Amino acid sequence: MLVVDDSRTQRKILSMQLNRWGYVVSEAASGEEAILACQTEDFDIVLSDWMMDGMSGLDLCHAFRALELERYAYFILLTSKSEKTEIADGLEAGADDFLTKPVASGELRARLRAGERIIGMHQELLHKNRLLGATLSELQRAHESLDRDLIEARKLQQTLVRDRFRDWGHGAATLFLRPSGHVGGDLAGFFEIDENRVALFSVDVSGHGVASAMMTARLAGYLSGASPEQNIALRIGPQGQRDSWPPEEVAQRFNRAMLEDIQVDQYFTMAYAEVDLPSGHLSLVQAGHPHPLILRQDGRIDRLGNGGLPIGLIPESTHERVQDRLAPGDRLFLLSDGVTECPSPDGIELGEAGIMELLFRNRGLESGALLDAMIWDLTSFMGSEDFPDDVSGLLFEYKGPLSA
Repeated sequence: MLVVDDSRTQRKILSMQLNRWGYVVSEAASGEEAILACQTEDFDIVLSDWMMDGMSGLDLCHAFRALELERYAYFILLTSKSEKTEIADGLEAGADDFLTKPVASGELRARLRAGERIIGMHQELLHKNRLLGATLSELQRAHESLDRDLIEARKLQQTLVRDRFRDWGHGAATLFLRPSGHVGGDLAGFFEIDENRVALFSVDVSGHGVASAMMTARLAGYLSGASPEQNIALRIGPQGQRDSWPPEEVAQRFNRAMLEDIQVDQYFTMAYAEVDLPSGHLSLVQAGHPHPLILRQDGRIDRLGNGGLPIGLIPESTHERVQDRLAPGDRLFLLSDGVTECPSPDGIELGEAGIMELLFRNRGLESGALLDAMIWDLTSFMGSEDFPDDVSGLLFEYKGPLSA
């Protein structure tokens, strides 16, 4: 505690009283001396006379607050002044309390205890702020580390789709994938069954984030053309040749794998198609995924599928095969619900009708340009490039039999 008074007698009287109460007291004979002392030593409480030669107690209070010390100190002015305007001046200068001279012992002790409570609360607040700052720093470091990991995870997830375009002569497939975050739960791709048949798929795992991304990585292994022995859609034919399970059986095999082997609280929707390249014959299964669409060469749009149950929800669920035929110039679209459920600023979903209108409007564009136009139209419809859900899909353009 610092006692400031230009009267040596008054300083000694106050100091002796404060020492009896257990306070460690320093003295200053002027405001100037008090400021010098406060620059080199920390005081919890400053008790200063108002009327002093040179720097007054009011000026001292103002100068003391201007020091901007880290620790808060409680400032009490001793005064014979009682006018409201003068008290207001003291509060404006930064004083915390006032005592009228001559100072009553009981009142002084009560005011000091009140000041100690405020100092204690301030010190506790500083301590908690330091803890909060340290915690925030740790969280920031953890966030930066997680952000770096997610960036690497996104790079790894992008490698799940090794080829974004493949041309088999009879037809060509183009993929697109726009995760809503660092990593997504959508997957689209293709693989060759044999020299005449290709498989096309679009998958949407429930949820978002890392858990969904890990599931798509596992599903990518089940649908990999590079590892046919692990591919759930492939089998060995009666003559030892590479063959495939029918699309509806692929869906059922996935369903059993999810419920019996993988056993996680997730499910996924899927559109899986098999195309015979020489003939254009198409067979597919729809498992809770948006309806596959065919943009015909003449501009008509056909909607395929019958809905079907998602994969991994109900044991022994069955799925129905849908068949069609692609003519030269026809284009098959397998799209995730991030496309059909893309919202406008008012929350209205684009819907299947909106997708059909979009495809019809851009039907004259070649396949790559059409997909670019679709993404552009989706961002325009939503009013933002930050999609709330993963946007993905596959476009397969059938070119017809190869000329001799």
